[in-house]
Amino acid sequence: MMAAVASALPLRRQLAIRVSAMLLGALLLGLLAIGSTLYLSWQLEGGGAAINAAGSLRMRSYQLGLSLQRYAVAPDEALRVEILRQRRGFDATLALLRNGDPGRPLYLPADADVRARFARVERHYQQNVAARAEAVLGGERLGDWLALRTDLDAFVHEVDGLVLSIEQTNERHTLWLRASQMLLVALAVVGTVTQIYLMFLLVFRPLGRLREGIARMAEQDFSVSLPVESGDEFGEVASGFNRMAARLAESYATLESRVADKTAALNVHNRELALLYDIAAFLNDTQNAETMCRGFLDRVMEGFGADGGSVRTLDPLNSASFLTVHSGLSPALIAAEQCLMPGDCLCSENVGGTMATLYDLRRQLPLRRPGCFDEGFLQLGVFPLRARNRQTGTFNLHFRTTRTFSARERQWLDTLGNHLGTALENVRLAARERELAVSEERGLLAQGLHDSIAQGLSFLNLQVQMLEDSLTRGQLAEGLDIVPMLKAGVQESYDDVRELLLNFRSRLQEGDLPNAMRIAVDKFGQQSGVDTHFEAGGQGAPLPADAQLQVLFILQEALSNVRKHAHARKVDVVYAQGTDVRLTVCDDGCGFDAAAVLPEQHVGLRIMKERAQRLGAELDWLPGPGGGTEVRLFLPRREGEEKE
Repeated sequence: MMAAVASALPLRRQLAIRVSAMLLGALLLGLLAIGSTLYLSWQLEGGGAAINAAGSLRMRSYQLGLSLQRYAVAPDEALRVEILRQRRGFDATLALLRNGDPGRPLYLPADADVRARFARVERHYQQNVAARAEAVLGGERLGDWLALRTDLDAFVHEVDGLVLSIEQTNERHTLWLRASQMLLVALAVVGTVTQIYLMFLLVFRPLGRLREGIARMAEQDFSVSLPVESGDEFGEVASGFNRMAARLAESYATLESRVADKTAALNVHNRELALLYDIAAFLNDTQNAETMCRGFLDRVMEGFGADGGSVRTLDPLNSASFLTVHSGLSPALIAAEQCLMPGDCLCSENVGGTMATLYDLRRQLPLRRPGCFDEGFLQLGVFPLRARNRQTGTFNLHFRTTRTFSARERQWLDTLGNHLGTALENVRLAARERELAVSEERGLLAQGLHDSIAQGLSFLNLQVQMLEDSLTRGQLAEGLDIVPMLKAGVQESYDDVRELLLNFRSRLQEGDLPNAMRIAVDKFGQQSGVDTHFEAGGQGAPLPADAQLQVLFILQEALSNVRKHAHARKVDVVYAQGTDVRLTVCDDGCGFDAAAVLPEQHVGLRIMKERAQRLGAELDWLPGPGGGTEVRLFLPRREGEEKE
């Protein structure tokens, strides 16, 4: 935040620039004081070295005088060399004082008096000391020793004056050095105090006020306001803080009302969701269409405060709408609107439409006078019922006072219409499925009656005619031969009727197929006297109830064929329920040629084949292992097929 504020301010108003300028100023003053101190120290060091060098001239002058006196008395080459060495040292020291040496350091102070005294020292040396040395080395006599001593003393006096002048200059430099050091200390103290004060003024005090303001705001005191004393970052922060405090105060003042509004909105949403879940749960129950529409209409009217309502369904051609259920409408209005064609009334104008329609009945006057307007209703809402992207009807809501439907409420009512339309379509499809199932069973029953009992009765009718003819002709013996066949035919027809009644009365509990099959096999053995054996196994999920019943019917039909045609002494039945379902019925009877006898030519085989096709199973007839016939039923389980 501070970086964003700083980037929006001009450089002269940015706190960082001001603080940096202040610190740079203090740094420059400190560097200046330190530099002057270093310079004075360097001057003092060079002056001290110059004093030592100038002081050495006094000793060198007396040494040179003694050497000249000795050489004048007794000239000697070695002494001459020594005098020349002493003169070179003398000249080198004077050159060093004249030119200085920054490396040591050594140089004469830049002072006029010092420079004048050094010039006198050089002139005195050249005119007196150096001249006498040249004369002595040139062979002249020294003359009076006292005169040489006087010249040397005068030279030493000049050197003493030079040294004294340098010492006085160094003394002044020492005073300046101490002053610079005191100034440096003063600058350090004053700079530190100034920086502390400025930091307090520019940083710490604004931060303290900001912290105090935040603490007061944390205690919900939104009336806090920070003084804006500068145009820098802290001034911008203070202004932003004041704006934030004002907005928080405004938000907090309206918080309670906004919470109440949100709570009311949540209550509305919860009520809508509760109604939606209630209607969805109600529509999922098993019930007829009228009960379903009645419960749906009652719940929607209560949820939206409607004073009347109705549910209308369309015929398959969408040419007319029929009143299914109603509530809050007068008998006269109900009688007038039992069947409406498109355009007869506002309730039927939305036939074939896909969007909800709201009518203000007062606006229909005087061109049109709706019947519900005479009942005291002022507003009508027509909402479509849809199933599989097709309109199947409408539900209407009548209001005695006008109300506004939001887009969300219209969408929600549209969703409810889809739920009811889908539920009604499911009821219709379930009824159609039951009708088809009954029709198929009736077809199978009719085939069984026609192909078994009807043929038996036809045989009996023929035998009765033959018996009547024999009796008419007085052929009693021939008639007696016919009676056993009549008796056998009647018994076979009776057995067929009992077997059909037993088969079509069979009922199964889900998952109880192996037990029902065991009972059927045992009953077959008791009635026919055939030795039976039943075996069931496997850990697969049980078949649906209708599939179990078809498998049981196939087993019963196979056993019936064994009773009628096989003349078997033993029957083995094996049922395996695993990944796939397998049923095997094997007898040791006379068998038959499966290739020669087609299912279409034999009633029992045809019925078994049709039931297997309804299951999606494979049914085969094979010769048995030891003679007889083996019936095999194979039902593959589809992936995801589970017990419902």
